[in-house]
Amino acid sequence: MDKKITKIVLTGGPCGGKSTGLSCIEKEMSKLGYKVVIINESATELTLNGLSYPAYNNDGYLFEIPIVKLQILKERLYEESCRSLPDDKILLVCDRGIMDCSAYVTKEEFDKILSDIGEDYIKLRDDYDGVFHLVTCAKGVEECYTKANNAARRETAEEAREVDDIIINCWTGHPHFRVIDNSTDFEGKMARLIKEICSLLGEPTPFEIERKFLIKKPDLKKLEKLPNCKKVNILQTYLISDEGDETRVRQRGLNGSYIYTLTTKRQISPIKRVEFEKRINERQYLTYIANADPDLKPIRKDRYCLMQNGQYFEIDIYPFAKENAIMEIELTSEDQEIKFPEFVEVVKEVTEDKDYSNHSLAIKIPKDLH
Repeated sequence: MDKKITKIVLTGGPCGGKSTGLSCIEKEMSKLGYKVVIINESATELTLNGLSYPAYNNDGYLFEIPIVKLQILKERLYEESCRSLPDDKILLVCDRGIMDCSAYVTKEEFDKILSDIGEDYIKLRDDYDGVFHLVTCAKGVEECYTKANNAARRETAEEAREVDDIIINCWTGHPHFRVIDNSTDFEGKMARLIKEICSLLGEPTPFEIERKFLIKKPDLKKLEKLPNCKKVNILQTYLISDEGDETRVRQRGLNGSYIYTLTTKRQISPIKRVEFEKRINERQYLTYIANADPDLKPIRKDRYCLMQNGQYFEIDIYPFAKENAIMEIELTSEDQEIKFPEFVEVVKEVTEDKDYSNHSLAIKIPKDLH
């Protein structure tokens, strides 16, 4: 059996429940047969050992560059070590990831950090299989906000809310980004976290509940200026598949920096499907492309990933569509309320309309998408 190493990030605003979340992950995923390996938070590690923000004369660049370097080194060493473990299923959990560092410096400073160390933003961000954000309790349960459980925490409740928003913006655009809010009690919040991780891992079955809408094409210039919106380019190619399955390879990224995935889907109900996805390298991607289905055209699109009202939307802009676009949202339950962004004008829901699936678009384009 091939060794399965899945690397995820547990992040969130100050006092969001990360410490408890890490314990829950270790406890619950161990029950499912996973070897859980945790990479401790690099910023806290350095701060508690004397390398605090004031020690660098409050210079964000000087403070964050050793954190970024340490995080990259730790992740690569841990991944290498995990390959030597006898366990077949390994869950590598990062207590915060590299993109968290960008929340504490300007965009220009973070770009300079990556440039100085020769690293690529998208490849670093999308190197994780999943990112799970625990919303600070300063949003909705302010009475629970405390600095007592983390000696390195310095934010007030108001600052914690601001940091929470910034961290969400830093991770927006990741292909598997989930935000766990405070809509339930804390026990329920932890249960939702475990449920989302199990969904990613396919334990027991990775059901995806998704709704899809045809919308008026938004003003892209305004959309791109939103701090909580990130753009990626997608090239999706369908492969010759077994009957009942849909298999595709995807190139996803921006400005020449890409990640590649292989996905197989099987429909269970109109809004439920089982989905298996794995990361592949460029060489494997090119090999799969040779098995492209000749009856299906490759799909190119610009995807705008948007975090709004605590929900994660994906707006797909197709080169052949002049007036309309497709918007999708993944839900935790079939009856979950959708809080549409104010600028979104919904034409109609197309969740159950197969004509608007990417697979169908590879065959024929509906008139209202021309």
